[in-house]
Amino acid sequence: MIYLNGAIVPPDFARIDPADRGFTLADGLFETLRAYRGKPFRLEDHLVRLESSAQALGIPLLFDAVRIAEAVVELLEANALTEADAAIRITATRGTGPRGLLPPAEVKPTLMIATIPYAPLPESCAAALVEIRRNEGSPLSQMKSLGYLDNILAMQAAAARGAEEAILLNNAGRVAGAARANLFAVLDGRLLTPPLRDGVLPGIARRVVLELAATLKIPTEEASLSPADLAAAAEIFLTNSLFEVRSVGRLDDREFGAAGIAARLRADYRALT
Repeated sequence: MIYLNGAIVPPDFARIDPADRGFTLADGLFETLRAYRGKPFRLEDHLVRLESSAQALGIPLLFDAVRIAEAVVELLEANALTEADAAIRITATRGTGPRGLLPPAEVKPTLMIATIPYAPLPESCAAALVEIRRNEGSPLSQMKSLGYLDNILAMQAAAARGAEEAILLNNAGRVAGAARANLFAVLDGRLLTPPLRDGVLPGIARRVVLELAATLKIPTEEASLSPADLAAAAEIFLTNSLFEVRSVGRLDDREFGAAGIAARLRADYRALT
């Protein structure tokens, strides 16, 4: 079952207008998060980010955050996902419109929510530094917009090199994170993560890790990173709201050893959830 514009319906009976700008122009946003035994983790933070991004783009949401949160819980119950881990995706588009780029004067937005069982990924992965660049000058670099082709190309490039995750630089040659995650590196005993100005998504899991690092009194800094910094790092790990904290065991041709700080943060993250 999915939630579409106010109703829970079977996917086979769901209808999205072919003229929906989310389909024709990627004119929309999404949020992905995880529920633990029926309880969405940091749902409020995700909805705040969704509302902020929608406001910046001039996209009215069909419902307010309270109603969307209620719909998420209702859908988890409808799909019998209250006793298991689940992935949740909330998609909001500007809705239908005539041909052309300018939005219609009268907007009828679309809201869809989907939930599926979630099986955890391995704690470590192989990553590749790819040639696809992130545009740090675009406001979309800090939103979960539907236009994800750069990320798709990056993941394809990484997969072609036998890696599961793709790490991207921005146009200035600084590390901007991974195709579907934020990035942290341990250098000289300090935990570093690229700042938002480098084209970084303000990730919810990134925020959780920064909070946990402060509690653990791990020296932490938001600082620009270069490929040379990654090559010199003692540890690299990735964060997103589904796989939480995932260590990079190999980056291109370099193998990384035991991930001490990542393991501590992973354990404390799991304690929160």
